[in-house]
Amino acid sequence: MRLLVTPSFLRATKKLHPPQKRELDAALRIVSADPVAGEAKVGDLAGVRVYKFRISNQIHLLAYRILDAENLKLLTLGSHENFYRDLKRVEE
Repeated sequence: MRLLVTPSFLRATKKLHPPQKRELDAALRIVSADPVAGEAKVGDLAGVRVYKFRISNQIHLLAYRILDAENLKLLTLGSHENFYRDLKRVEE
């Protein structure tokens, strides 16, 4: 599975510490092995899936889009606060 990243995803990952990046890597392995692991969104965010996981005992959300059988586009990463508002901006 090929993972394509957006600039907003890169900005979010740069703020993480090494132990947090390891937890993110584990979540990315789960999503790349099973692309339908995340919850499918509807309405304005149709086609986007969001996978919830823990980083340092805090829930984080990973938004991605399945492009085809071999490619996933990682849209953004963050805590729940203002996540969907920011995700709509990435999608525009």
